[in-house]
Amino acid sequence: MKKVVKRIAVMIGILVIFIFINNGAYFSKEPTGDPLLLAHVGMSQTYPMDNIQNDTCTAERIYKPEHPYIGNTIPSMDAAFKEGADIVEFDIHPTTDGKFAIFHDWTLDCRTNGHGVTRNHSLEELKKLDVGYGYTADGGNTYPFRGKGVGMMPSLDEVLTQFPDKSFLINIKSNDPEEGEQLAQYLSTYSEERLTQLSVYGGDAPIDVLKEELPSLRTMSMETLKRCLVSYESIGWTGYVPSSCKNTQLHIPEKYAPWLWGYPVTFLNRMESVNTKVVLVAGDGGWSEGFDDREDVKRIPSDYDGIIWTNRVDRIEEVVSE
Repeated sequence: MKKVVKRIAVMIGILVIFIFINNGAYFSKEPTGDPLLLAHVGMSQTYPMDNIQNDTCTAERIYKPEHPYIGNTIPSMDAAFKEGADIVEFDIHPTTDGKFAIFHDWTLDCRTNGHGVTRNHSLEELKKLDVGYGYTADGGNTYPFRGKGVGMMPSLDEVLTQFPDKSFLINIKSNDPEEGEQLAQYLSTYSEERLTQLSVYGGDAPIDVLKEELPSLRTMSMETLKRCLVSYESIGWTGYVPSSCKNTQLHIPEKYAPWLWGYPVTFLNRMESVNTKVVLVAGDGGWSEGFDDREDVKRIPSDYDGIIWTNRVDRIEEVVSE
């Protein structure tokens, strides 16, 4: 009996040593550059993240403006790239005339002088609105962007034409499979090379359709994220990358990242080997939290060279480069 127990103990010890070595950075490719910066909606007006609910009008609680840009507009994206962003994230809505408008909210009432559900309007109607109308930093005493955002809600076509060689992360705001079909038809007109610069995330249903129509496009939904991470946590200690993790994108909250096998260096190398991009988001991943200042960046491992989600690329580009 003692011999059996001893053998089991030895086997467990060997297994533990194997897991430790296999998921360390000993045999992994060392980081060769800085992390990439993903600017959420370009350069935008930020706000306190506390007590936010689904129906919170964040335009009514912005900090005192430090720059003139309104998120999800072409000038804000241009400014983000100039400040060092490698990727810009934006949100899309289908319009009644078969286009895609770029705008953050499901409804127009918070940020604009329009009313109703965004997708219930034509692009021509949306182009007449002032996207800076609702922003205030002092409880409504002043509206510093009112009148400055007229006609600035862009279409998807305008953005991809304006920035033909830039990388973007596109957010589908709904769970409508028809939206996935419409976006797939639109993106199918672009070359495979251009599609490598684009990624899409959103509801499970439209992402499933999009992935079926354009299998080479990197996509992510909550379901694909869970499927990959659950499988990886089950068998990733062996070094094997599950098929559910291939050719996708993973948004990993910093709260959970340290629990991933081989994080950061080995984990990133494994995902890179299967054409999957890793985006590190702040906190527990809620409400578009980002790494927005020097103190936030200090929490990122020094050997992390994946993608960093930020709402203030102008503040952190220099810090990350350091």
